[in-house]
Amino acid sequence: MTDSTDLPALEQALSGLTARISSLRDARSAYPGDPRPTLDAALVELDTARDLLRAAIGELGKSRRRSGGKESSSNRELKLLRTIYRTMPVPVIVLDTAGTVRRVNAEASRLLGSPDGYLTGRAFPLLVDVSRRAAFRSHLTSLLHTGETAAFPTRLTHQGRAHNVRLVLTQLRMAGEPQEMIAAVALPVEVQIPEHERVVEHEQGPEESLIMGSARRQDLMSQLTRLLLDEESLSEPVALIRAGRLLASATADWVFADVVRNGVMRRSLVIGPTNQPVARLVQTLERMDPSAAPLVSHVLESRGGVVQEMVEEDSSFGVLPDGSPVLHATRAGSVLSVPIQAADEVHGVLTLLRLRERPPFGLADLALMEDAGAHIGLALRAQRIFQGRSQTADTLQSGVLPRTLPDVPGYDTAAAYHTGAGPRAIGGEFYDVFRVKDGWGFAVGGVVGQGEEAASVTAMVRGGLRTLSVWEDDPGAVVAKLNDALVMQDTGMFVMVAAGFVTPGRRGGRIRLASAGNHPPAVLRADGEVRFTSGGGMPLGIETGVEVPVEEIGVALGETLVLYSDGLAGSRGRSGQAELAYGEGRLTEVLTRCTGQSATAVVKAVEEDHQAFCGGQVLDETTILALRRAR
Repeated sequence: MTDSTDLPALEQALSGLTARISSLRDARSAYPGDPRPTLDAALVELDTARDLLRAAIGELGKSRRRSGGKESSSNRELKLLRTIYRTMPVPVIVLDTAGTVRRVNAEASRLLGSPDGYLTGRAFPLLVDVSRRAAFRSHLTSLLHTGETAAFPTRLTHQGRAHNVRLVLTQLRMAGEPQEMIAAVALPVEVQIPEHERVVEHEQGPEESLIMGSARRQDLMSQLTRLLLDEESLSEPVALIRAGRLLASATADWVFADVVRNGVMRRSLVIGPTNQPVARLVQTLERMDPSAAPLVSHVLESRGGVVQEMVEEDSSFGVLPDGSPVLHATRAGSVLSVPIQAADEVHGVLTLLRLRERPPFGLADLALMEDAGAHIGLALRAQRIFQGRSQTADTLQSGVLPRTLPDVPGYDTAAAYHTGAGPRAIGGEFYDVFRVKDGWGFAVGGVVGQGEEAASVTAMVRGGLRTLSVWEDDPGAVVAKLNDALVMQDTGMFVMVAAGFVTPGRRGGRIRLASAGNHPPAVLRADGEVRFTSGGGMPLGIETGVEVPVEEIGVALGETLVLYSDGLAGSRGRSGQAELAYGEGRLTEVLTRCTGQSATAVVKAVEEDHQAFCGGQVLDETTILALRRAR
């Protein structure tokens, strides 16, 4: 254009530039396969737009000098120049020397997808693709030092859109303005809009899009809740992996979970894009110390979430061993990080990354992930409580059940114990085989109750049986003294026990049985007949001086004595009806089919039949002990 800077000439030049750019856009649409002629012409027009902007700024300076700083004498010129700036058909952003956006014209707002009020005050480098920011800063620094215009290709990213542009940086020296400004003129070479975003724009209105987005977020939280409430999620790794996979499939490209254990932050989960070769990078990220990431430390200390629509600082999520920022290596364009917390206790930090070509995280995503972090925090707290109780249960159970059954001369022995379905409970049932004064003792029983207190009473009963049997040669006397001791302890719990003594040698087939409220043991004869002992008696722990019934039974070679708990005999079938209790009748049928089999085979057959009876869902704690007379 000419050097004329009068306002009519500027208006005419602006009108011509607008028409030519419109023609270039039409040509690009008509001939997408041959973009070079259009691109070359577009670059020429970019230079024209730059010169036009310079002329407009020069005219503004002249008008101010002519007016002596009085706005009233140049009101028309100022309005016209503002109109020219706002309506220029190319994006123009005015920056200060620090790179902060001060003014944005309409075309720049359209290109970046945000109103000027939203962009004003933001750092312009955040609008530049992470991989091009260093180059942009170098060109900006060179311009400030030399004053020479800088023109270079770059890539702008914002609101999920990526734009390849040719950017021109020019100094603006305006009379009367104390601060020097910079004009950034951008001519888009290519605009990329994600396919799913184009579909939404064409098929849904703004209200429909908001409704669909809200529905998707609600569905995501419902899925997350179901996953975390599942029984298997009571294991911390399982809960984190399931939650991470769900979030990765629904809302993020990278998912990180950093969890505090024993006061130390450790990286527990890294999930990357499944359609990219990132396995080695994932392994490196898993080994990194999350406390070295400023973003993670900030969220942990502040207990508040952070969302960055555009990555503000490359190194905010840590640096790889080779010195490159994690956010650069993962190609992150948007970051969201929230605490994993339950009430006032913070268990860790959940961080999500989206790639540069995807729509950025927003405030709605932040609110959703803060809820997700709270859900995961509650799951982790429940898991740790459960783990602590399970460890207590294991400790108590080791004092209730023998690790192995000893060899009883003349007998083949086997036993089974099951806690029942659902999260493991600390039960009250037990079995035992132990040395007594003149031979061997055995017992099956259970406390009426569950929990840590019940397990402690069970351990006391088992220990009492073993201790008293050292001095007593009659199981009835042992059980009676144990009863008095329980009453004196005032535990408030009742105990059912079936205990017996067997003496090796010539009387090895004679067994003395004491019963205190437990189900009567069964004897499987060699001919397949099943007989039950008398059983009966009052449970232990109710009152002192109770007489404990004792009977002597004979067990011939090949016959098996089976003791079992109330959890087996009293368990219910799938319908839960009382008439469907397992009972002695069904036990008799199973034992009859086990004639001549080993003690282990008998116990296994009863277990399998009980599983079938319960439909594979055994709810009750069950105990079985079998002693088969052998040569």
